[in-house]
Amino acid sequence: MAKTTEKYELMYIINPNLNEEETAAVVEKFKALVEQHGTLDEMELMGKRKLAYEINYLTEGYYVLIKFTSAPDFPAELDRILGITDSVIRSLITVRYQ
Repeated sequence: MAKTTEKYELMYIINPNLNEEETAAVVEKFKALVEQHGTLDEMELMGKRKLAYEINYLTEGYYVLIKFTSAPDFPAELDRILGITDSVIRSLITVRYQ
């Protein structure tokens, strides 16, 4: 029998050159998207941090961590939307085991 929901963790990095309102709008966009397609378990705004390596000439980024539960097909769509959002410089979705 297939699972109907799975626990996931999304870490994404927003371009640090955005102002506070623009950053908040990106955070709200993905928070709303997760809530629309699943359950938001936990969200942590980690703030600006130094990147491990330079990405597109940027040395720091605004980190956001979201833990959520959703159907197994949603993360692929979420990853696609993250990939086409210009203000997101990196993202990673992983399955949480607990």
